[in-house]
Amino acid sequence: MPRTPMAMLSPADQVRLRALRRMKAVALGALVFMAVVFVLAFAFQERVGWLGYVRAAAEGGMVGALADWFAVTALFRRPLGLPIPHTAIIPNRKDEIGRTLGEFIETNFLAADVVRTKLASTAIARRAGEWLREEPHAERVASEGATIATAVLNALSDDDVRDLISDLAREHLLAPEWGPPAGAWLGKIVEADAHRGAVDLAVETIGRWLDANEESFRGLISRRLPSWLPRLAHRFVDDTVYSEAVKFVRAVQADPAHPARVAIDGYLERLADNLQHDPATREKLEAAKASLFDSPRVGALAAEAWNTAKNGLLTALADPQSGLRRRAARALQEVGERLLSDAALQRRVDTWVSDAAVFLVDRYRHDIASIITDTVERWDPAETTEKIELMVGRDLQYIRLNGTVVGALAGLAIFTIAHALIPGA
Repeated sequence: MPRTPMAMLSPADQVRLRALRRMKAVALGALVFMAVVFVLAFAFQERVGWLGYVRAAAEGGMVGALADWFAVTALFRRPLGLPIPHTAIIPNRKDEIGRTLGEFIETNFLAADVVRTKLASTAIARRAGEWLREEPHAERVASEGATIATAVLNALSDDDVRDLISDLAREHLLAPEWGPPAGAWLGKIVEADAHRGAVDLAVETIGRWLDANEESFRGLISRRLPSWLPRLAHRFVDDTVYSEAVKFVRAVQADPAHPARVAIDGYLERLADNLQHDPATREKLEAAKASLFDSPRVGALAAEAWNTAKNGLLTALADPQSGLRRRAARALQEVGERLLSDAALQRRVDTWVSDAAVFLVDRYRHDIASIITDTVERWDPAETTEKIELMVGRDLQYIRLNGTVVGALAGLAIFTIAHALIPGA
């Protein structure tokens, strides 16, 4: 009988324990009944002849009950505490039972062909699509994903993330030389005249600034003139320079072949060539790159960008009505619709799931089965006995009851046959 207090057992185990106790009482009651019948029949069989048959049946029933009681009890403990060989089988062979059970599951349940056959008969993709296309289900998956993502973000160390970003930037941005690829990229842009739009935009911007800032332009030149010159001369110089600047910008805007445009094209072509082939230009670019990325301000901006992105993600993940959560739920619903409507996608998903499961089973089935073996090995022998007895003990008590009935019938049959075949018996 399990020794764990009732209060410490789970509700299911409490139900099993009560059922086990009831069946033990029934089996014991049957044995006691046979014993009482045997005593009465034995005492009065000389007076009432047919009681001999009753005595034989009761005697057989007692033998069967005792034999099956011994067999059932020997599984879990030593009958009457006696050191009889091959008793208390479960506590004494607990580890072997665990290994055998693990091997049985590994061989018969974690075999690749068994897993593949089972998955082949299950429309995994279609069932997943039917479930996922329902809005509450999609929102539930999105919610669970948000919870996991939140936990991951909170578990990340900001310092570690910044160090990782810094290491990645140095490996992929600082370590490679920028000159040759930048020169090749710039050369292709100039060759395709793709820079024309940028030049037009720059000239147009300068023109708009000149139109809107005539007063601000005044003094840019005249303030550098000698102070003894008349103010009228200062104004004349400012007006002349401003007028010429406006005319120059208008001319550049109007003439696609303007010398200034040609000069810009020539400069960009030379720069593209120098970036690829001139060591001095390449060295200057590398120095500027190193200076930029080694600037404390850039590091602070990177840290600030990470903190801003992290806080924004955490806020969006925590709000069920955020755009991120709603878009995730809609995307999951769309995935469900596709899994239902796209037969080719269904086949790909089913095949992928089946192949992945078979791969995992082939590679890790021994490790999976060893969970059973290791768990049973860690159990205390008494605890193991209790667990198994709670699970199967009630059914084993039926063996005792059946043994009582079968023993009684066997005793009656033997006694009847003996009287019939042996004269004077």
